[in-house]
Amino acid sequence: MTRSLEEDGPAGPGTGSYEEVARALPRDYRSLLNPMRTMRALNDVKAHIEAGLCRELNLTMVRVPLIVQAGNGVNDLLDRDGSRTPVTFQCGLGLETPLRTEVVQAATKWKRLALKTFDCSPGEGICTDMRAIRKDYFLDHDHSAYVDQWDWERSISSEDRNLAFLTDVVSRIWKVIRQAEARVQAQFPELADSRYPNLPDELVFVHAEDLLARFPDLPRKEREERLLQEHPAVFIYGIGWPLADGHPHELRAADYDDWVTETASADGRPMHGLNGDILVWNHVTGRRHELSSMGIRVTAESLRKQLELAGQLELADQPYHQAILNDRVPLSIGGGIGQSRIHMLLLRKAHIGEVEVSVWPEPLRRICAEQNIHVLD
Repeated sequence: MTRSLEEDGPAGPGTGSYEEVARALPRDYRSLLNPMRTMRALNDVKAHIEAGLCRELNLTMVRVPLIVQAGNGVNDLLDRDGSRTPVTFQCGLGLETPLRTEVVQAATKWKRLALKTFDCSPGEGICTDMRAIRKDYFLDHDHSAYVDQWDWERSISSEDRNLAFLTDVVSRIWKVIRQAEARVQAQFPELADSRYPNLPDELVFVHAEDLLARFPDLPRKEREERLLQEHPAVFIYGIGWPLADGHPHELRAADYDDWVTETASADGRPMHGLNGDILVWNHVTGRRHELSSMGIRVTAESLRKQLELAGQLELADQPYHQAILNDRVPLSIGGGIGQSRIHMLLLRKAHIGEVEVSVWPEPLRRICAEQNIHVLD
């Protein structure tokens, strides 16, 4: 079955229409925590996960930019189709030529440069409390224009550039998330509700190629949902490389995760990609719920190949890309873990606006009010 790359909705992620949002939101919803207890629980989860990530991955919390200078290649473009662009503005009162600046969309690229700034040897890394704006999202129950993430990055050696190392890192992150769930339920017992089963002990790891082979007639999100109904927590490898049907599982930017390097399945079949996503089944919303995207980062060789495949060779002249092409930054692994996504999941919320303050369009506010969901603004 031939599918288009646009089958999963508009350019920015999201449900696609407010009629769909109304159908997707749960009926007879009642928050288990009032707004103040929600904030207390949220802060408990946040502190626990930051400490856990630093302990399990040998990271140190560092400061992270909210704005970066335009044109240096550091801002995250999120994918490679150009559909999601950053907020831009000029600043610098009194300058003859004001600075051209952008609000970050993620700290994905900045972190790799920062490994050198903070002199991180292989096995050492950084974690950030990142804030961003992604203005081109469709605003629904789990997408906001305001984004908060634990953006982390760790220096590695060339011997670490393999699926076994990636799998170990992902498993350590999963351990931290599960521990946070157990802790917050001990502190806030009402969250231990039998309607919402706890996260499983282990993730199921599957390659995007095998997922396509299992569900060849389904679009990407439906493939993921079918898998999650069998296994409520998964990590999908190999996102970005064209699969057997000619399309990638999802577009990935060409200049951070490595999605071209050849790997092998457990039974020896050739695969591609040293990256992936953590997805879970959200028992409150009854939908797939993405928690994290991560990967081993590009080398000079894989960056050149990915830029060529993406038709973006012109980016190679930017300072960020030159640093990689000339081996001036460490090899690394890194990712982003959605803070509000985690809080929404662990605090059993139906809408991301219950755990973060943002702006919400009137149709969404009306739908939420009708279904007893009270968003923060």
